[in-house]
Amino acid sequence: MKKETVKIVIVGHVDHGKSTLIGRLLLDTNSLPKEKITEINKISKELGKDTQLAYLADQLKEEREQNITIDTTQIFFQTRKRHYVIIDAPGHLQFIKNMITGASLAEAAVLIVDAQEGIQEQTRRHAYIIRMLGVDKVIVVFNKMDLVGYQRDKFTTLEAELLEFLGDLEIKPVHTIPISAKEATNVSKKSQKINWHAGPTLIEGLDSLKLSSKIAKESLRFPIQDIYELDGEKIIVGRVASGEIRQGQKVSVLPNLQYTTIRAIKVFEKQKTCAREGESIGLTLDDPLELKRGNIIVQQKSPPSPIEKFKGNIFWMSKEPLHIHKPILLRCATQEVECIVEQIEKRLNSSTLQILETNAQALRMNEAGIVILKTHQPIVVDKFSSVEELGRFVIERGYNTEGAGVITELIQ
Repeated sequence: MKKETVKIVIVGHVDHGKSTLIGRLLLDTNSLPKEKITEINKISKELGKDTQLAYLADQLKEEREQNITIDTTQIFFQTRKRHYVIIDAPGHLQFIKNMITGASLAEAAVLIVDAQEGIQEQTRRHAYIIRMLGVDKVIVVFNKMDLVGYQRDKFTTLEAELLEFLGDLEIKPVHTIPISAKEATNVSKKSQKINWHAGPTLIEGLDSLKLSSKIAKESLRFPIQDIYELDGEKIIVGRVASGEIRQGQKVSVLPNLQYTTIRAIKVFEKQKTCAREGESIGLTLDDPLELKRGNIIVQQKSPPSPIEKFKGNIFWMSKEPLHIHKPILLRCATQEVECIVEQIEKRLNSSTLQILETNAQALRMNEAGIVILKTHQPIVVDKFSSVEELGRFVIERGYNTEGAGVITELIQ
């Protein structure tokens, strides 16, 4: 049988051992070619250090020299049960934009905590972000247990503290696992050093995750990415965000309601009769419609109504505050539209979830908010819980991404 592929994001405070853990996963699952190990040995020697597992994950030269992860990279390994794509998300505060990008792609998350250093501000903030982005399958690992003598009391104290905070976020971890990535303890193999822990190893925990079914949703959403002309024929390209699309299907195009029929579905010059959620395809239509990037193809029966107002949870990343009634650019899937924040219902500390203010005038850097957004023209959006791609948005000013959020309520 073909193995399923699962995307996981590894998050946590800087220096809590994300890259070392990724290196251990790669080694323990035999997912590294010999030439990569030779390369790492050479790099370590040049830098005057012993070979470090973290170098297996940190691909950029700046990362190796500064010992921090600064990019969102994808790394692959496999177990007997599944293929995994690790999205390594940065822990350092200034790289939080990349972390949000990584978490938004993931189906599950591993939250890593240094057993010696304990729960830090970034631990809490990353937990908030993965919850905000709808990642509900979470495994917590308490790393560097070797530095605290594999003490059970240290683990249970930290576990209780973190579970209390995660409970406030309505995150219930699937597993909490003590490990030492450096000493290969409880990552892929059990160890007598932690014989007091009855739970699984990290690999066993990942393999035990029950993920959402990939059954296609009823509602079709196909955001148009671009339109090409080839031999006089217009080909509309994009990725199916939800549902399925079939040759001969009658569809509507929003936000300016137009009707047509799918003539053909193309992938790399080959034709197919059907495409489902997650597939990138090209389409040709029966009718010569005036289409553009940002239009959304939907099912013709009971199409969604474009709206101009919705409520969402937002995380603000810019030094310049987000003020109500100030023009900003919103991007949702391939749509771009100017908008304003009409109301900030709650301003939150993203690390503690404390409500700082109700009916606030502005959000400041690294704060979270519950906001009502009003667009200058109708757009097609969904609640994040229904269609992730049409329920996720970013806010830009001057070509800079300054905020990210998810849609929780549509306001007609």
